[in-house]
Amino acid sequence: MAVDPEHVLRAAAALLTRKSTATMDEVAKAAGISRATLHRHFAGRDALVRALEALGIAECEAALDAARLDDGTASDAVRRLVGAVEPAAGLLAFLYTENQLFEGEEQHAGWALIDDRISALFRRGQLSGEFRIDLTPAWLTEALYGLLASGAWLVHSGKGAPKDFQHMIVELLLGGALRREES
Repeated sequence: MAVDPEHVLRAAAALLTRKSTATMDEVAKAAGISRATLHRHFAGRDALVRALEALGIAECEAALDAARLDDGTASDAVRRLVGAVEPAAGLLAFLYTENQLFEGEEQHAGWALIDDRISALFRRGQLSGEFRIDLTPAWLTEALYGLLASGAWLVHSGKGAPKDFQHMIVELLLGGALRREES
């Protein structure tokens, strides 16, 4: 029986999103394969996490493209982005907490490109007068990542409804990012 590596990665992502400390045995069981088969495809946890990272980056890039960040207002683009990234939010929440991915010289260049695209969106919103200028685009980008991760955990824990994911994240982020008229 041929093993579909993407199926294995998606099963691993679903499990690790719920249980970040899952063992390779548990990952294999979740994917419906033996541990030996899992190890033939991913030599260990580090290789599995790196493959999940590549999947997460690809899904982020697809969400960024789908969100059409340059169309319409920056606020509308943020709304589209949160909606487009929602299906991958659990995987991204797991990856966001994997410190090994963001330390040292082995950091994947894809993360910097994603950061740049999102920061450019916030910078565009600042230049158009939509967003506050006292918060840097880098800060707003990290705030978005934190809200996406928190929203994914909230939905996975059953404390939040999936239908509220986009609204809650966008409203909290933009409610804090929008420029207020001075009195």
